[in-house]
Amino acid sequence: MEIFKPLDLPSDSQKPEIENTEKVRCLIIGSGPAGYTAAIYAARANLKPVLYTGLQMGGQLTTTTEVENFPGYPGGITGPEMMEDFKKQAERFGTDIRFGIATKADFSGSVHKVTFDDSMVIEAETVIIATGATARYLGIDAESRYAGMGVSACATCDGFFYRGKDVAVVGGGDTAAEEATYLAGLCRKIYLVVRRNVLRASKAMQQKVFNTTNIEVLWEHQAIDLYGENGVEGMVLVKKKGTPEEEIVRIPVDGFFLAIGHTPNSDVFRDYLETNEAGYIKTIPGTSRTNIPGVFAAGDVQDPVYRQAVTAAGSGCMAAIDAERYLSEKHN
Repeated sequence: MEIFKPLDLPSDSQKPEIENTEKVRCLIIGSGPAGYTAAIYAARANLKPVLYTGLQMGGQLTTTTEVENFPGYPGGITGPEMMEDFKKQAERFGTDIRFGIATKADFSGSVHKVTFDDSMVIEAETVIIATGATARYLGIDAESRYAGMGVSACATCDGFFYRGKDVAVVGGGDTAAEEATYLAGLCRKIYLVVRRNVLRASKAMQQKVFNTTNIEVLWEHQAIDLYGENGVEGMVLVKKKGTPEEEIVRIPVDGFFLAIGHTPNSDVFRDYLETNEAGYIKTIPGTSRTNIPGVFAAGDVQDPVYRQAVTAAGSGCMAAIDAERYLSEKHN
């Protein structure tokens, strides 16, 4: 907390605003599958967790329509409904759930301090970071217009809904190549939309793409719009933009998959926590522990590989158990 030492005693109207401070045993940041699962386990372990939801309550799953691959929902469920179930279960065991955004962190001492909304400081013995990752988008209006109606950033999550249909994958790196080859096993035709005239993917992944007969690479194409009445029915591309050969192309597709990467929501913590070059928080293999004792990471903020709701939930469980064990060892 900043200490103010004015030369002259100010009047009440001149006094600086003092941040509110609260001490807790377990602070959880994030409200996706990782955060809520961590809360369920932490609450049942009597850690009395306080969970701050972040800007997007429920995480990325709230932008998903149908979820059919999470165990326990044989008939499927919408993303928002499933996250509401998670929330209710966390609250049932006593989790204190609050809306707020982490704006500052200080992990320099034995007590970890996180500031929310620039006004509330939580001093926590343990912190579980489950802030997730944000999919990168092209920035065209159609992406938000068709969100959950043909636009997706996860082929593993949503590819099943496009069996036997034609889809597009945007990107030229390993992620795009992996998504395209995965979808090739489900869909009739995959258009891989590549902005350049080469793929950035590894040679092995490139070979997989070139050897898959139902993948067509659209070199030097950029998506500029989507069209359709009640969902995506096609995409509008510009070919060889900025050259004399530039032309507008319209191609019918049923699904439009973004595969241009994710950005982990770790900026607030990077001054103290080790991350990889992309910003994903590093954890000790087989655990949720970070380089700072008492600080743990779970879910997509530390997972650049799987990025699934079920793996995020599992890592949230790990983080809560690791936090409970840390406190047990600390106080014994």
